[in-house]
Amino acid sequence: MNINQESIERLINQMNALITEIESNEEKHQNLLNEINPEYYKSARNLIHYKTLRSHDIRKLQNKLKYLGLSRLANSSSHVKASLLNTKHILSSLIGGHENAQPKAGLSIKNGQKLQNKFTKELFGTKPKSRRVRIMVTQPTETAENYELVLDMVKNGMNCARINCAHDNPDTWLQIINNVKKASQELGKTVKIAMDLAGPKIRTGEIIPGPKVRKFSPERDDIGNLIKPAFIRLAENVEDHQESEFATIPVDKTWLEHLKIDEKLRFEDTRGKERTLKVISTTANEAIVSCSETAYIATDTILTSKINKSTPVREMSPIEQSLLLKEGDLLTINKTGLGEPAVRDENGKIVKNAHISCQIPEIFEWVKVGEPILFDDGKIEGKIIHVNTDSFVVEVLRVKNFAAKLKAEKGINFPVSDLNISGLTTKDKQDLEFIVKHADIINFSFVNSKKDVEELFEVLQHLNALDKIDIILKIETQSAYDNLMDILLTAMKTKYIGVMIARGDLAVETGWDKIGWVQKEILGICTAAHIPVIWATQVFENLAKKGLPSRAEITDATTSGKADCVMLNKGPYINYAINLLDKILGDMEKYDEKNESMLPSMKKLKA
Repeated sequence: MNINQESIERLINQMNALITEIESNEEKHQNLLNEINPEYYKSARNLIHYKTLRSHDIRKLQNKLKYLGLSRLANSSSHVKASLLNTKHILSSLIGGHENAQPKAGLSIKNGQKLQNKFTKELFGTKPKSRRVRIMVTQPTETAENYELVLDMVKNGMNCARINCAHDNPDTWLQIINNVKKASQELGKTVKIAMDLAGPKIRTGEIIPGPKVRKFSPERDDIGNLIKPAFIRLAENVEDHQESEFATIPVDKTWLEHLKIDEKLRFEDTRGKERTLKVISTTANEAIVSCSETAYIATDTILTSKINKSTPVREMSPIEQSLLLKEGDLLTINKTGLGEPAVRDENGKIVKNAHISCQIPEIFEWVKVGEPILFDDGKIEGKIIHVNTDSFVVEVLRVKNFAAKLKAEKGINFPVSDLNISGLTTKDKQDLEFIVKHADIINFSFVNSKKDVEELFEVLQHLNALDKIDIILKIETQSAYDNLMDILLTAMKTKYIGVMIARGDLAVETGWDKIGWVQKEILGICTAAHIPVIWATQVFENLAKKGLPSRAEITDATTSGKADCVMLNKGPYINYAINLLDKILGDMEKYDEKNESMLPSMKKLKA
């Protein structure tokens, strides 16, 4: 493309206009900048510059710069004004401009990267030798007792241990923390402790208990031949066998002690079907029996033995109920009360809709007709069609696999509703007293606005911990994304902070079609503020849980190198996941430096 002097002058004028607007907006925000922690002053100023630049669509300008072989401003996020001034200076020199010296921006390109590196180091400690990106690992309850598991995590590359306060208790948390510190000291490595506040997670309430019955089904082939019987453990107490591979039926211990191998136990199940159990093995406290036909065993079912007479099955816990929902069904959400499945007539037609409660009653003041609602990580999508003071009705629009079961304690998302719910709960405030004494980082869940940040600051100030503990802001709602710049500028009044892209809830809130560009925008905004970013949710989920990664997980792991830290969730194969992620991140840094592509010498897969 032929660019003449007049065209270049127009480009310079565009640059001047952008620079003038950036300087004007900086001046307008001076009072806010004066409140920023001195560590973040230049970063906050650059964030304002970035916000100003991104208020324009500069793609035509970028293309014109590309045709001249100049920077397209694509990597200017961390040093906006310097990039504009440098590009303007080069354009001016192309047409014989008389600028004697390159203008100063207040934050050079080199220093923008230095700030990013500094703040990442402050938050997560010194980077490993093999990679820039750190690895955060969610700690299972098991790590409170299993020191070797923690030691292997640190050996394999864990840089930050995450403890979720939604689970376990302070005693368990402290045991985990002590094991992490012991392992890091033994290996001479720095491992930070990050603790998640549970936050105001909106969940479904309890459902009316189901019958006290258990179903046992043998395994059969496609034409009904028996492959393997169902196995059942008979014991005095169900609680003694929570980790058993077989379901336990409680029976009288005295009766149990007299059972013999190969003995047959006869009973009539809840449907009146005659069934038989065969004793496979016995000990003083239990017996394993097999069942070759489907059977339903309930509390008070009578088990009869020829040798040892009869005994009733002791009290069993009720089965967990769920609400079966299909597209087109109506579901009522109540402020209080136990949920119940839909009632159907003899033809299967619903005569009474299913209903369930919501654990946070404040939402009933804010939801509106026409707003979308999602349950269980988006498996069930609906629309609010009617609202009362104490309830509202949802029409089910889409469910996974045409029918889905909604259980108690499942998440509810209101993507567009302004629920006005604070980011801190009473539990969060209690947990903060422990966190500020024992952790390095607070992971602040469900932050939605700068008001939530200000509330956290107030609590930390009361605990004399503001500026003494670091904060990671978990971005997991539409409101958090829309308010991200204000949230950051408020959070930058303290030090040090980071941002977690909590892709699970965020994807549900924004929609699966939008999560790709939303996380890209979050990366850009945080780069402008020199704030470290954690790439979280479902990274190597299959590998950690099942021992084998999917192809998509490998691609996701390589892409995660655009962030500063990657979070792994717990699973029995977690150390395989840490080890593989460590290798992938180290290899990919030959090709990516934060948001810039690098070009090492090309090599073949086979030597």
